[in-house]
Amino acid sequence: MSDHGILSDAIVYLAAAVVCVPLASRSKLGSVLGYLAAGCIIGPFGLRFVEDPESTLHFAEIGVVLMLFVIGLELDPSHLWKMRRSVFGGGAIQLFACAIPLGLGLLALGLPWQGALVAGLALGLSSTAVAMQTMAEKSLLSSPVGKTSFAILLFQDIAAIPLLAMVPLLAERASGDSGSGSGWLGAAKVLGAVTLVFVIGRFLTRPILRILANTGLREVFTGFALLLVLGIAQIMASVGISMALGAFLAGVLLAGSEYRHALESDIEPFKGLLMGLFFIAVGMSIDFGLMTTRPLFVLGLVLGFQVLKVLALRAVAGPLGIGTAQRWLIAALLAQGGEFAFVVFGVARSAKLLPGDWDALLTLAVALSMALTPVLMILHDKLVLSRQKNQKPEADEIVDEGRPVIIAGFGRFGQIVGRLLFASGMQATVLDHDPDTIELLKRFKFRVYYGDATRLDLLHAAGASHAKLLVVAIDDVEASVRLVENVREHFPTLKIVARARNVGHWQRLRSLGVEIVERETFEAAVMVGRHALEMLGVKPYDAKERADVFRRHNVRSMEAALPVWQDVEARTKMAISARDQLERQMDTDRKAADRHVTRGWHTDPPPPGGEAEMREAEAAEEEAAGESQS
Repeated sequence: MSDHGILSDAIVYLAAAVVCVPLASRSKLGSVLGYLAAGCIIGPFGLRFVEDPESTLHFAEIGVVLMLFVIGLELDPSHLWKMRRSVFGGGAIQLFACAIPLGLGLLALGLPWQGALVAGLALGLSSTAVAMQTMAEKSLLSSPVGKTSFAILLFQDIAAIPLLAMVPLLAERASGDSGSGSGWLGAAKVLGAVTLVFVIGRFLTRPILRILANTGLREVFTGFALLLVLGIAQIMASVGISMALGAFLAGVLLAGSEYRHALESDIEPFKGLLMGLFFIAVGMSIDFGLMTTRPLFVLGLVLGFQVLKVLALRAVAGPLGIGTAQRWLIAALLAQGGEFAFVVFGVARSAKLLPGDWDALLTLAVALSMALTPVLMILHDKLVLSRQKNQKPEADEIVDEGRPVIIAGFGRFGQIVGRLLFASGMQATVLDHDPDTIELLKRFKFRVYYGDATRLDLLHAAGASHAKLLVVAIDDVEASVRLVENVREHFPTLKIVARARNVGHWQRLRSLGVEIVERETFEAAVMVGRHALEMLGVKPYDAKERADVFRRHNVRSMEAALPVWQDVEARTKMAISARDQLERQMDTDRKAADRHVTRGWHTDPPPPGGEAEMREAEAAEEEAAGESQS
């Protein structure tokens, strides 16, 4: 291809991505579908701006290689060893659970058993690129579903090695040829390649990176990072191993290196660009000619593939440790075919295991399944999530054990309160409305009842009629206010300590008569301000004093504004006046501190008359507070 042709293709790819991807993202379809749509439009079955998608696809697979290298950098070998059960156990369960029904289905459609076995296993693989990109966009990578999915995808990359090695063996069996020891030679080559990668990653790379880092030339360091990844990928590919698996292995070997973050930041831009190109190439490779000549068969093949795989994934999600509410999610994430299936189908076609146009049909099915992943995610969000929200489980049967405290809401705020009470020997009945949170807390031996704390019957069951204290730690403002209203009406003697999400929430709770209301971010913000003063040169005692003055002044000002809270103009005037009073008070304290030099904490006592001036400052503070309340 000429330089002019390469430049023209690059302009076409970039222009298509710039147009299609933002449109797909704004339509909440995800960037993957945007890239696939761009490929369909510019490919040989669309506007024909690009006629050779295969060469682009082979080049763009480097994006998958770089992605696996970056993932490997985030996993040190010890962590990978801890994941061995989920990787090898969970991954094997998933692969065979999906491959068996898919292989039987292809066998029923007329494929020879050797071809059905290979194709079934290949279709059981999922797309690392599509699944990881989707999980990243939806912030699922660190969730239980994301971790399990990653373990499965990692096993699939490993399983690709024996799958490829199995193809020529099945071809020999199908042709009646018993082989002549080539399998042992291939195994020796694989072992040698893995050993070479281990030596490079473990012993050679760090000294070279150290030398390059000392040069201070960032571009040379980046060039070596690309050379390392692509070189290792080429070594693995030369012996028939997945390039992505080789890159992942190299990343794991460098995970504990001091250059890990530098390598990751240098590789990241290339990875993102080439991943987008990979999806565009997949879109271009979709053979719409087959869709026009055999539309019903293609439609049935794709739908059958997706239905069988989704049901198989849903069935094994439980044994894999996925909660009930998340099982359809992992099925939608991993339902597509994998990019490695393209390689397997090509090898199987060369080995004559896939007769006729089966190679093209299966390739089309995998490409379309990738395009369907965003659609499956949308269906999951629209149907499954909405149904789960509308069909919450029944509340637990609460046993009234006469505990003096009821904690409503046991999320990040309520847990801190609860742990402090439990550590002090206090007993509490805990209510929360989030099933996932309750399931997680059970692992840590917390007894939490599921239920809506605003319901009067649950409050009775929790012992609100004789409890001493209710801690309102619910994060939903309206639910928090409803709970306080119910308690004030039906349990007027029950004391309340409440959490406020913001100033407006604080005002509503105080208006209902709750005496102790703590804004959830106020104390933390005051402490940060105090530490900031210390780091700017203010002595620790003085910083504490200023923080305490600010705290008292803020609380008094809000209490003073409570009667006129609904009058925005009056409240604004009071806020401005309170701010001016605080500035004057702070100025008085600073002048007193300058005259006394020190005021506390391992310091000399103030000079004669200093204590009187401090009392005068406190009196001025009280007078300012009285003016704000009048």
